[in-house]
Amino acid sequence: MLAKVLSSAILGIDAYVVEVECHLTGSKLPKFITVGLPEGAVRESKERVMAAIRNTGYSFPMKHITVNLAPADIRKEGSAFDLPIAVGLLAATGDIVPTYLDKLLLLGELALDGTLRPIKGALPVAICAKEKDIKGLILPTENAQEASVVDGVKVAGADSLSEVIDILNGQIEKDIQSIDLTTYFNKQKKQALDFSDVKGQEQVKRALEVAAAGGHNVIMVGPPGSGKTMLSKRLPTILPDLTLQEALETTKIHSVSGVMPDGIGLIGVRPFRSPHHTISDAGLIGGGAVPRPGEVSLAHHGVLFLDELPEFKKNVLEVLRQPLESGDVTIARAAMSLNYPARFMLVASMNPCPCGFATDPNNDCTCNSQMIQKYMSRISGPLMDRIDIHIDVPAVQFSELSEKEPGESSDNIRGRVQEAREIQIERFKDVNDLYANAQMETKQLKDYCQLDKKSNILLKTAMEKLGLSARAYDRILKVSRTIADMSGEKSITSIQISEAIQYRSLDRQLWLG
Repeated sequence: MLAKVLSSAILGIDAYVVEVECHLTGSKLPKFITVGLPEGAVRESKERVMAAIRNTGYSFPMKHITVNLAPADIRKEGSAFDLPIAVGLLAATGDIVPTYLDKLLLLGELALDGTLRPIKGALPVAICAKEKDIKGLILPTENAQEASVVDGVKVAGADSLSEVIDILNGQIEKDIQSIDLTTYFNKQKKQALDFSDVKGQEQVKRALEVAAAGGHNVIMVGPPGSGKTMLSKRLPTILPDLTLQEALETTKIHSVSGVMPDGIGLIGVRPFRSPHHTISDAGLIGGGAVPRPGEVSLAHHGVLFLDELPEFKKNVLEVLRQPLESGDVTIARAAMSLNYPARFMLVASMNPCPCGFATDPNNDCTCNSQMIQKYMSRISGPLMDRIDIHIDVPAVQFSELSEKEPGESSDNIRGRVQEAREIQIERFKDVNDLYANAQMETKQLKDYCQLDKKSNILLKTAMEKLGLSARAYDRILKVSRTIADMSGEKSITSIQISEAIQYRSLDRQLWLG
């Protein structure tokens, strides 16, 4: 007796179709074998499947059972194969009519009593089903909303194995899940955080607006309590709204990582990730025994905030260099190589010295120059070169804190940021995967960042006096281009160059001087 059921598995952040073949033969000694490179959770599925079938009221076949997961040369991991294996066994014994088994993808983890538990990666699976022209998808009810984001695939959520059996045998009809994407986006746009909550710090707000307009990386240096974290958390509220394509990419990463918020089928706001400084390099970049996305990928199309940057381990900070340059992460293993997208805005914060009060006029600093130098040296020059904008965040004065008038709202700032981004999108429309000034390569810098004689002399003087690197030179040009876009100017002038140079004032040679 043989039955075939279609299922799916995740490789990286994409899904592929898996054919679950269940073969039963008579044997005096019952046996259950799973082949097709199953990992631990897949091998253990036989115990869950056996209990679920019996507790649902069906007889488990006491035969020699072989379950093959094809393609057999790719490792399978996770518990989502419980449901297709159970359905395959019941189809092989004649308890399920196999009419629809070649037209549906089935996924779900089984509890011992036969109820279905949620899985990871519902959205990539639904996208895979659409690409392979598979019309239907049955999975746990908790995942149905997420999968229904994909138009053209009928999604049915089920709560138990017995309900799935009734659906396949035509005894009940299940409502097809649907989702209104416009309503979803609008609902999530209403955020509690707003830039109007921030008192004072107008120069810092200006720098963050420039960073948002061009997609530039930022580091903020200031004493404790100056508002670095408060400002960082509000940065996503002034970034341009997510497009549908960006939302799908972001949701796929969160889905395969198993960190989708409850009741959310599609992430409609830019993510904000703030890992603790004790995080490992695998936790930040991704990897592990079973590779999964790290924090840099979970921040894709959003903000990665590293608070107290020097407190992170040096090897952890150094692995940031590659994703900051390329916008993705490659996890290489002996059997496979996975690629995770990681195009994010890096926002870092730090104190100016170990005690934190070197730049605070209201508190005395207890650090000597050697202590400050050692503290600053925890961040390498190459990493600092990849941060476009350095901001000095001063302590907030009482007169500013007591101001009753709210600051400018995030909506107003986001409007200006969106206008600048639209200029950049039009500029780079013929260049693949480039939509912001921060992503410009050498060719685009030559084409769009040409300087007049006055601006060139100003930049040359700054390079020589500040000891800036060649990469810092490129960063100044990119930031200048963004400032010019915000002003609606086609060419870069000395005014924009001057402002951009101010945002390099914390370069390494100045710290150690």
